[in-house]
Amino acid sequence: MRLLVGLGNPGTKYAHNRHNIGFMAVDEIVRRHGFGAWRGRFQSQCAEGIMDGNKILAIKPETYMNESGLAVGAALRFFKLEAEDVIVIHDEIDLAPGKVRIKQGGGHAGHNGLRDIDAHIGKNYHRVRMGVGHPGLKERVTGHVLDDFSKADMVWLSPLLDAVAESFPKLAANDEKGFTNTLGQIIGPQAPPQKTKDDRET
Repeated sequence: MRLLVGLGNPGTKYAHNRHNIGFMAVDEIVRRHGFGAWRGRFQSQCAEGIMDGNKILAIKPETYMNESGLAVGAALRFFKLEAEDVIVIHDEIDLAPGKVRIKQGGGHAGHNGLRDIDAHIGKNYHRVRMGVGHPGLKERVTGHVLDDFSKADMVWLSPLLDAVAESFPKLAANDEKGFTNTLGQIIGPQAPPQKTKDDRET
């Protein structure tokens, strides 16, 4: 069994924010692969699906971003899983828009959702880092991630969400290279999986 966690903030106010790209990706995975209906559980919205005979529980925490670990920790303990059974999809300001990297372990680089998950389950989970770009100045980061994607962003965002959803079964089967290769075939070359614990790669 795997836990698939999308990070974001709940509510329509935040639905189209850059910070919510994790929610968007998980929504598309759930839709494309015919998961069951969303329902409230573990302080989150959950949907269950099967990929290649393996159960996948998709989770969108209903806490705000900085308390994402509450839902993840509760689900992990309930199903008696380990951190390495968790895949977290989140926004990454240190990657250009449309770029994706995957890694296991490492630091949170100031991402409050990852910081809270680290506190609840440790750091050895898998991360799908979806680039949303950096505004250039540190003091502009909060406004940047809490701004909505623009119409111009849809040129790369919609195909990216489709590609991540189509490629996800590879990642669910622990085939990180296969995920990256499939993603690259759809939207162009991506960086190889990252397993370093260097915070600069977070």
